[in-house]
Amino acid sequence: MEKLIEKSEYLHYINDNDTLLVGGFGLSGTPLTLIDELADSSKKGLTIVSNNLGEAGKGLGKLLLSKNIKKAKGSYFTSNRDAVKAWSDGELEIELIPQGTLAEAVRCGGAGIGGFYTKTAVGTKLAEGKDVKVIDGETYILEKAIKGDVSLIKAMKADTLGNLIYDHTGRNFNAVMATAGKIVIAEVDEIVEAGSFSPQEVETPHVYVDYIVMNKYVKKGGKYVEHS
Repeated sequence: MEKLIEKSEYLHYINDNDTLLVGGFGLSGTPLTLIDELADSSKKGLTIVSNNLGEAGKGLGKLLLSKNIKKAKGSYFTSNRDAVKAWSDGELEIELIPQGTLAEAVRCGGAGIGGFYTKTAVGTKLAEGKDVKVIDGETYILEKAIKGDVSLIKAMKADTLGNLIYDHTGRNFNAVMATAGKIVIAEVDEIVEAGSFSPQEVETPHVYVDYIVMNKYVKKGGKYVEHS
């Protein structure tokens, strides 16, 4: 399978100061294997676009402790006390984006749309410096599309062509982020033969996926542990 690579190989496609789109909601649907490799690397100055920065010492929280991250763009950072402290200490830049706005901005990035107008955050500090437009008597602000240099996503299964399906709510931000990165790397639990999925089951078509890495974790008792 040409798209399957070793987990350490994918680091060749990430450069210092890149913007990474990372799937996940909490730790659900988070590419933990890819994050581990990145945390052990010397990549610096990264901007992470994700719903949150994992938990303390887990998921994207590892990248924070390993000092790979310069800036985080997302919706919910207080689940990780280390992120709050790093921001308070001036060690981490944070751009807060309402959750629906984040999803739509990434979708626009993948669809070739420059941005969109929304009422969300009008009249708040999040609207400062943004273009304002009145449409049919309602005030909107312009939110620009979000795109990334590399998308790191997590799927349940891939076929040998690279078509992906997700594990229920593990889909979260993964499917939309797969459309908005110049390079897309998917961590998967299982690889099956092409044709194993019906067209209706495919949630991310293989044309979006550049490389696949096998997941080294398994969920047991509600916790993620490495395969024995």
